[in-house]
Amino acid sequence: MNQTHVVDVKAWIDARPVSRFQWKLLLLCFVIIMLDGYDAAVMGFIAPALIEDWGISRSALGPILGAAMFGVAIGALVAGPLSDRYGRKQVLLWSVALFAIFSLAAALAQSPAQLALIRFLTGLGLGAVMPNCVTLVAEYMPERRKGLMITLMYSGFNVGSGLGGFIAAALLSHYSWHSALIFGGVLPLVLLPFMFAMLPESAMSMVARRVPHDQIARVLNRLGGTFTADTQFKLNTPEISRRSKVAQLFRNGYGRGTVALWLTYFMGLFVIYLLNGWLPTILRSGGLSLQQAAIITGLFQLGGPLGGIIVGYLMDRTAAKKVIAVTYFLGCLCLLSQGLMDFGSLALAVLIFISGMCINGAQNGLQAYSPAFYQTEIRATGVSWMHGIGRTGAILSSTLGGVIMLAVPGHSSIFLVLALPACLAGIAILLHRMNRIKPRETEAELNALSQTVHNR
Repeated sequence: MNQTHVVDVKAWIDARPVSRFQWKLLLLCFVIIMLDGYDAAVMGFIAPALIEDWGISRSALGPILGAAMFGVAIGALVAGPLSDRYGRKQVLLWSVALFAIFSLAAALAQSPAQLALIRFLTGLGLGAVMPNCVTLVAEYMPERRKGLMITLMYSGFNVGSGLGGFIAAALLSHYSWHSALIFGGVLPLVLLPFMFAMLPESAMSMVARRVPHDQIARVLNRLGGTFTADTQFKLNTPEISRRSKVAQLFRNGYGRGTVALWLTYFMGLFVIYLLNGWLPTILRSGGLSLQQAAIITGLFQLGGPLGGIIVGYLMDRTAAKKVIAVTYFLGCLCLLSQGLMDFGSLALAVLIFISGMCINGAQNGLQAYSPAFYQTEIRATGVSWMHGIGRTGAILSSTLGGVIMLAVPGHSSIFLVLALPACLAGIAILLHRMNRIKPRETEAELNALSQTVHNR
């Protein structure tokens, strides 16, 4: 009889170099996140043309933009438990199909009310994509490279939203605003068959869901393994209840860490979305031209990918949460400087760029940090609920941005207000503690299991 081995999937992946298969997975998820970023930002690019075509006011556009954000929040909350139950790949592909189909449907909308409803449905798909991509990449990358890899993948969102401006500008110069929405729907649908063929299911999720061992072996063999259907696979984590994935986020020592992640992500998104939405207005009221305000606002976004890569690199080499906290605190100092001092346009542009590096970079770092906190059975739920709850920070900041600007004296005072949530984000992540979990089985038990199978 052939001896049957018991393999800890995570330990096996951690011990191996990054393979070509893993790089392909990273690239594929990067592309998916790019598509997500384009579709999330496309309404902002077509808003002037939409207002002109339909003859509506700017205030009438608010519910359309807000509807998508509510959809994103709900999509994230729902997708996590579904992913932990049915698998990452299946939920991710359905999410891509969902936002692609409703992006096409949005091009057929005949009124603001119809468009708001369709954008809400589009948001459901958009909200499910990000946490599932983060979770899938996290479960295939070795621990020593995870921070850099996930932040690289997550930077696809900034790339997609940034390129979307150029794509939309090119389309709008020849066609109507409908063309930008059609592009955002057709491209994901064209790529969907390739995603279905090339995207693997998470091996860790398959083990947690007790998928037959031969299917797990086939997936891991694509990473360079030589496993057979007789190989036994396990996760060195405790058994967990299958009843309520969300409830498990507050049991077995996960409660404090879950709340800390939610607070950190909420505060970070509050700062990012308020600046994304209101920074041009703030700069314009400070005396800058429209062109200068647009360019400096773009620098805030462009700082994100660079900051994320630096944060991810440092997270792999030192205490991850301290790297994230320090980066938030540096962003806080930049915001305080902008609020307390009167800088020229060049110095202000540099500070805005560094602020984007720090705040966006720290937020990107959370994408790598949060999956490591949860065990496989509830990982997608934990990450997606962090996204969903944190998204309320984006909704609040977009809604309250105008109120805050009216309430604080002086155009630069808004930076002082935003320094507070940036500081609180750093404090919240410092209070986070990684959960110490007991192995599902001791080494002696695993050896006994292996010997039992061998004797059979």
